[in-house]
Amino acid sequence: MANNLYNTMYNPDVLSCIANLSNDEVFTPPEVANQVLDMLPQELFADPNTTFLDPACKSGVFLREIAKRLLKGLESQYPDLQERTDHIFQKQLFGIAITELTAHLSRRSLYCSKFPTGTYSVTKFPDDKPQGNVRYKITQHRFVNGKCVFCNAAESEYGKEKRGDGLETHAYELIHTTKPEDIFNMKFDVIIGNPPYQLSDGGAQASAKPIYHYFVEQAKKMNPRYLTMIVPARWYAGGKGLDDFRDRMLTDEHIKELHDFPNTDDCFPGVNIRGGVCYFLWDKDYDNRTKLVNVVTHDQDKTSSMMRSLKYGDLGIFLRYGKSLSILEKVMNACGDNVMAKHVSSRKPFGLSTDFAKSSGFKSKSAGMDYPIPCYGKGKTIGYVEFNDIPNHQEWIGKWKVFTSRANNIGTELNDDNLNTFLGKKEICTESYIVIGADMDLSEQQAINLSGYLQTRFARFCHSLAKASQDATSKTYRFVPVQDFNKEWTDEELYKKYKLTDEEIEFIEATIKEME
Repeated sequence: MANNLYNTMYNPDVLSCIANLSNDEVFTPPEVANQVLDMLPQELFADPNTTFLDPACKSGVFLREIAKRLLKGLESQYPDLQERTDHIFQKQLFGIAITELTAHLSRRSLYCSKFPTGTYSVTKFPDDKPQGNVRYKITQHRFVNGKCVFCNAAESEYGKEKRGDGLETHAYELIHTTKPEDIFNMKFDVIIGNPPYQLSDGGAQASAKPIYHYFVEQAKKMNPRYLTMIVPARWYAGGKGLDDFRDRMLTDEHIKELHDFPNTDDCFPGVNIRGGVCYFLWDKDYDNRTKLVNVVTHDQDKTSSMMRSLKYGDLGIFLRYGKSLSILEKVMNACGDNVMAKHVSSRKPFGLSTDFAKSSGFKSKSAGMDYPIPCYGKGKTIGYVEFNDIPNHQEWIGKWKVFTSRANNIGTELNDDNLNTFLGKKEICTESYIVIGADMDLSEQQAINLSGYLQTRFARFCHSLAKASQDATSKTYRFVPVQDFNKEWTDEELYKKYKLTDEEIEFIEATIKEME
């Protein structure tokens, strides 16, 4: 049975057809699992002492595909199929399931049986090990002040009052302990997986907290020889609690290879994860300070690779496309620190949230107000706010400025929705927008020129380099140089100013579409 199941390709593969539960917990197709395994030294699969752990089993696909390779690689050392199977499944392959359901699914994928103590299991574990080496333990969150101290999950969403006794806690075992090495009380050579990506923090899905980085950090604590995981690529730009993780990843000298998928569909067909996904190989004995990192970009039907550093200079950011390096170097050498980020407001320019448009302080008409100020809400709707009710930056009222959406698709896998900008003087806005240039004492014509500049392909390309999601904060303008706004700017003039080559111009125009 083992030979038929693990040494034969069968069509269709159920693990290729399985549907994803959500964008938070994405199942890995077998072909992707094998692409990840291809990064590892293949001699590992001919070593009977190599141990493998998937700390976030969902379908069991990684362990199953590893089993196939081991069954072939150890054939000469264990000619007897059953002896070889027993050794591999009982001594080399281990998993931690994320839910009870995925525990059963993973065991069926790996052992061909719900319980590996049964008659139909390809290897028979003793009766006192009904889970085999794929364990699932109901773990609880530890809430302090409404948040889990391990994963930051909201008690309002994952506490006992909300979940009761019948629902999964989503308190994943690996990241809810201070000593992950004690889970199996053994050392693993390879840790590999595709962990859950986020948990709700009690608000809208967009404000859910990432948790995948906790799996990476816990795996490193276990001191493996190799670590490889598939994770969202949003960590490139930090934010959402990922700043420290980004800094550690960009300066980790053991990262040997990084595969980047700007469009998630190129890795997980039918899945849309903003910012794309990536997988990496961490090698304990590799030093990328001298050997650099093999960065492979998978962009639709095109794949390119470049040996380079993950971190761009002292700016603490990963640049997704290798071709952008030469462009950015020319721009930054020319402008220094004179960048638009210094003239972009914070998330709430005037201290008003998006929901403020639904409050009693936001009026559809100005009648009855002493000093009504027009305010842009979501969708560019106009309401009125009393001057004295505006918390921040009252001094910007009456100054020419540029408004733009706080979220855009530039620099993401989604279709470019253009960087739409519009002018204001006496107007303010909720946090649906950010304000640019209010501190620059612009004339009306200068504001018009600034707005036009921000819509050029050049400016939008520079803006995209610091983005890994739709969020367009002031930090995402760190590579957009300030210009002389006494004049209008065209892309042709900007390309010439920064001495861009025909190849660099072609790359920009292939990446950023023209404004409609």
